[in-house]
This record gives sequence, structure tokens and C-alpha cells, in this order.
Amino acid sequence: MPGMVRWIMRIVMAGASGLIGTALSSRLVSDGHDVVRLVRRPPSSPSEIPWDPASGTLDPGCLEGADAVVNLSGANIGARPWTPHRIDELFRSRLDPTRTLTSAMRHLDSPPRIFISQSGAGYYGDAGQAMLTEESPAGQGIMARICVEWEAAAHEAPAGVRVVTPRTAVVLSRSGGAMGRLLPLLRAGVGGPLGNGRQYWPWITLPDLTSAFEFLLTSGTSGPVNVAAPEAADVNTLVAGLARALHRPAVLRAPAPALRLVMGKLADELLLASQRLEPTLLRNSGFTWQHHSVALAAAWVAGDK
Repeated sequence: MPGMVRWIMRIVMAGASGLIGTALSSRLVSDGHDVVRLVRRPPSSPSEIPWDPASGTLDPGCLEGADAVVNLSGANIGARPWTPHRIDELFRSRLDPTRTLTSAMRHLDSPPRIFISQSGAGYYGDAGQAMLTEESPAGQGIMARICVEWEAAAHEAPAGVRVVTPRTAVVLSRSGGAMGRLLPLLRAGVGGPLGNGRQYWPWITLPDLTSAFEFLLTSGTSGPVNVAAPEAADVNTLVAGLARALHRPAVLRAPAPALRLVMGKLADELLLASQRLEPTLLRNSGFTWQHHSVALAAAWVAGDK
């Protein structure tokens, strides 16, 4: 694949214990790279370094000699109801680690050349049927505000550091992640579309997401990058494709009012918002997807490929 890493890199990773971080660090290590994980507990191996992003504590020397820093930190968006305290936690869990990393970089004479700091498709808010490229404006809502501030914090990195802010789509995995609650229902034949199902969900499989992050390490791209599959799909299409691959029906629709009653603001921004992402920069840079269609992605999720 064009742009794949062809030399050994030392990569410092924050958020390595999450779904994406676990898969990405495993992939990079298997490709021969030296991955150092930042942890908030006592280190259990030489490949772990302690830090405390809540207090801005990180020894800048830990980044000395690193080729790249990958920042995947952030509390789970859908794990708990969006109370004012939880919303503040969602902001802080992203901004504090990002600012701690950029501050440490600014203390170095030779900072890492690459800083990949995750953002999200929530940057665009609820955009309806509009095609969204990296040039599209930020939307409205809590997620949009989080992503705007998150990306701005990443760009506090010192001059000369290539900053990439991947606006990641809904991650399809065989377990966990955004589909962690829906997949068991679909496997049991009691799942179905959310709301009217006509809202677009940008999506990407976990293997393609890790490939994209590895690709971005050497592609030369900077700034925001839409990290999504090239085939756009609304929720009806996505859920139907997954159910078909699992050989199960998907007819039990969850109406929007019921979702709002149970989840409040979270339903509107996480489940009912529509974002039709176009991965323009990835496509133009020569990236290739393993699961470029809903059918291929669903077959992989079902364990067929």
C-alpha cells in the first residue's frame, strides 16, 4: 500500500488501552515498530511511561527521540448519560491529555516530527444529507464543540511538527466500540434501525482504521482527515447489511422519541445525527480499504472474512 511505514519508528501512544489503541499498538508492534505507552498507573514494563494528564504531568524527556506521538485519549462518549458533570468530563478527558502532550513537545529542542491526535465525525454536527469533506464547516452541538477545541489543542504543538487530526467514523468491530450494544441485539434477532434510519452514519472497520492511522504516519498529510469507508450508508442500510451477514432479521426499530426519553441529548448527537463523510484526503493520498463496502464490512464483523 502506498505510504505504508517502511522503517522502524519509535511511537509514543496515549490511550493505548482502548479499542482503537489496543488494535493499533498491536499492529504497529507486529510491523516491527517500538511503541511506548503512556499509562496513568505504575508502569508494568519498560515500554510503559507514567503520566497524569489531569494535572499536566509528563516528563518531556519521555518524548525525546520519538518519531511520532499518537493521541487517542478520551472518555467513552456513550458510556453514561450527558449530565453537566459528564459533559465537562468528556471535554477534559480530551483537552487535558492533548495539551499535556503539546506542552511537553514545546520543551524539547527536537520534538517528534508527527503528532496524530484523534478527533471525530462529531465535528460536523447533524449535517443531514450534505456530503462532508475536510473543508466542510464545523456543526452545532456538544460533540462539535468538543472536536473543535480538541483539534485546536492539537495544533498547539510546536512549529515543525506535522499535526494530523483524524475525524474518525463509527468503528465497526466484532466486539466493543460503538457497535458493542447493537451487535448482540442483532445477533439475537431483536435489533433494528434507530430513529427513522435515514440518518447517515459514517463507518469504518477496525482493521481499516488501524491501517489508516499507520498510513497517516508517513503519508505527509496534515490537518483534519476524514477517516471513514468510501461507501456512505444510512442507518437502515448499515443495520440491514449487518443483520443479513448475521442471518438475522432487523425489524425492531427504536423510535426517536423513545431514544430521547432514555438517553436525552446523547440520542440526538450520537444516534440520530446524520454525517455523510467523504474521505477525500485518504482517497487522494492513495489509501486503500480492505472493507470498502457495507457488504464486505458486515461479512468481516460476522466472522466470515
